[in-house]
Amino acid sequence: MKLTYSDKKVEKQCTSLKEAQKLFGGNKMLAIKLLDVINRLESATIIKDIIVQPALRFHNLKGRDEGYFAIDVKGKQEPWRIILRPLDEDEKPFEPCNIDEIAGIVQIVEIRKVSKHYE
Repeated sequence: MKLTYSDKKVEKQCTSLKEAQKLFGGNKMLAIKLLDVINRLESATIIKDIIVQPALRFHNLKGRDEGYFAIDVKGKQEPWRIILRPLDEDEKPFEPCNIDEIAGIVQIVEIRKVSKHYE
C-alpha cells in the first residue's frame, strides 16, 4: 500500500528510528514497534489487509476526526496510535468514507499523526 504523510515531521517520525524515539521520549521499544506497524502498512496490498489484523485494533474515529481511523502502535497497553485516512486513486479522501464499502479497493493511506489516545 502507498503511504502519504500529512507533513514532513510526521513522515520523519514514522520512518526514522531516531525521530520515533524522540516522539516517544526515548523509548526505543515503542519506536521499533511504530516502524514495524508502518512496515505492515506498506506491505499490505489494500487496507482490508490491515483491518483484519486484530492486534492493530483498526477503528474509526468520531466527532471532529470523522473520516479518520486509528490503529494501535503497541496494543491497548500503550496509549499511542496512528491516525490515518484512506485515499482514492487521486489521493483525495473518500466522502462519505464508508470503510465497509471501500476496504477492498483502498491502496493509498494518509498518515495524519502519531498521538496519544485522547490527547
